[in-house]
Amino acid sequence: MKPFLLLATRAEDDAADGEYRAFQRFGGLTPDQLHRVRAEAGPIPDIDLAEYSGIMVGGSPFNSSDPEDQKSAVQRRVEADISALLDRVVAADFPFLGACYGVGTLGRHQGAVIDKTFAEPIGPTTITLTDAGVGDPLLAGLPSSFEAFVGHKEACTTLPDGAVLLASSERCPVQMFRIRTNLYATQFHPELDVDGLVQRIDIYRNAGYFPPEEAEDYMGRARSAQVEWPAGILRNFVTRYAAN
Repeated sequence: MKPFLLLATRAEDDAADGEYRAFQRFGGLTPDQLHRVRAEAGPIPDIDLAEYSGIMVGGSPFNSSDPEDQKSAVQRRVEADISALLDRVVAADFPFLGACYGVGTLGRHQGAVIDKTFAEPIGPTTITLTDAGVGDPLLAGLPSSFEAFVGHKEACTTLPDGAVLLASSERCPVQMFRIRTNLYATQFHPELDVDGLVQRIDIYRNAGYFPPEEAEDYMGRARSAQVEWPAGILRNFVTRYAAN
């Protein structure tokens, strides 16, 4: 099987490694089946799409909707690198799944309105599939409504032209969409289980997602959540697109 590629942008080693292990575990992939590029650490190398089964993008501390003059040099480079890669990925309709930061990357690349209107606090939320989502192969086997973990400062307010809305939530109308046949983005985190979210709450307690003194409360809410279905999206992505 050709490996999959994970594009990561988390500067903290614990967060980056935890994310990689989660994509690997829930995708049913061995280390040699999931390559990783940490884009925050240096330029994204030239990616030969023919060498991979598909590309996944993890979450990020970056907000694509921030004013350009407030973005760091690293963020601007990462955004330019990913945009250049998406030029080829979208043109080829190459299998792509972006988790959380996928909305800000794929969505923005395709002309979506990304802003802070529908930000959500860290924790569980109820995801509801649209009719198109119920019939989409990446959501096969999932119920029409399920709990997932979120935590984001920006979201998609207006979908790109031609995008298909697959899932929504009460506080965030765009939770998952598809462009063309093989390009997907979720606002929620399909790679996060309770332990994964608790780790991120601890790592990012001073990142502005919540008051730092409330970290233990957020961990408690995470531990009481029943999040079991979202990982099925990663399994479906790997099963559908694994190529020889």
